[in-house]
Amino acid sequence: MMPKRLLVRGARQLLTLRGSAPPRRGAGLKELSIIENAAMVVEDGQITAVGPASRIENLATVRHAEELNVRGRVVMPGFVDSHTHLLYGAPRLEDFEMRIAGRSYEEIAAAGGGIASSAKKVRRASQAALRAQAQRELWRMAACGTTTVEAKSGYALDGPGELRCLRVLDGLDGQPIEVLPTFLGAHAVPEEFHGRSDAYIDYLVSEVMPAVAARKLARFVDVYCDRNAFSLPQARRYLEAARRLGFGLRVHAAQFADIGAVALAVELGAHSVDHLERIDPAVIPVLGRSSTVATLLPGSVLFLGGSQHAPARALIEAGAAVALATDYNPGTSPMWNMQMAVALACTQMRMTPAEAIVAATVNAAYSLGIADRTGTLESGKQADFVVLDAGDYREIGYYFGANLAVMTVKNGRLLEPPEEESTDGKETG
Repeated sequence: MMPKRLLVRGARQLLTLRGSAPPRRGAGLKELSIIENAAMVVEDGQITAVGPASRIENLATVRHAEELNVRGRVVMPGFVDSHTHLLYGAPRLEDFEMRIAGRSYEEIAAAGGGIASSAKKVRRASQAALRAQAQRELWRMAACGTTTVEAKSGYALDGPGELRCLRVLDGLDGQPIEVLPTFLGAHAVPEEFHGRSDAYIDYLVSEVMPAVAARKLARFVDVYCDRNAFSLPQARRYLEAARRLGFGLRVHAAQFADIGAVALAVELGAHSVDHLERIDPAVIPVLGRSSTVATLLPGSVLFLGGSQHAPARALIEAGAAVALATDYNPGTSPMWNMQMAVALACTQMRMTPAEAIVAATVNAAYSLGIADRTGTLESGKQADFVVLDAGDYREIGYYFGANLAVMTVKNGRLLEPPEEESTDGKETG
């Protein structure tokens, strides 16, 4: 139940993130605009006033408002998780054991694991089962402070299956958080197109992508362009077709090798280019001068046992707009906690806590085209925020693997999962 008017009071630190226009770059990545001893007014799900408690609590508009006393905690914008593979059917536990035994990502795929194994599971699953799996993960994300999530298809790898997955994602929007769908047909080559990857791209471009566009089931189109994935010419053909159909572009690039996908993403005006662990240093200044957001995914490096993270400091120094996301997926990053992404950005990529928070909120929102309504706590924005059991925002990066969120609010509504979806609030990324 959403109160018509809500007074949020008792915030020891309220991180508004007011500042320069997004995307934030360089020094702008540190603009938290913290108000100490703060309060905030929400009306009909929208923020109407933010400031020191001494001023806000004396406004005439707060009379008869319902109160939410956060008792000296930190309040900040809800996390925007701008890269997830939400709908996957079932975890890849066999892959997990093979990786522990020393098998590489490519070896696991060759043994029948990887994306192909998820495709089999998704194709066999009922629509109801897929919805239940994805909704469980959305509640887990919400319990850790995420209020908006980008969610990709890409685990069916055929037209009917991809459309079915996108319909599931469309039905999950607002249940309980905002879901922005992305069509990732070019995730891997399915078995029926084995050895015919060009033909598969032709099929996606001529049949599947137009069907997705006609049904308005996705805002973005994504492609996995990397070593042992789709080639640069294939990615270009696929992305150019997507652009002609009016989709925003996103690109998986330079996770294992930079084969030119970063430069292609910049050339085509992609909203985001994601991973970048193996980005060519010569391309970093080009990305830094572009409007394409560099979305970094440290959870996948951790889970794969790697040591080479994306060069966050070099990207920031080159002027790139940096965002953070979980890369939540069953094979390489089963991590739904954006607080863990922030902690890894701090400890493994040497981003400051302030930079990591900006990357995980307003810059991520910009990469999804929604920074005009979420990602900061300002008058006129959606009341999307999280209350953290902390006295200082830096504790998010400090207590790695923890969940400090005690309340998550979306559009002014406190998210309280149904009993069967309840989590104990202590699950980690």
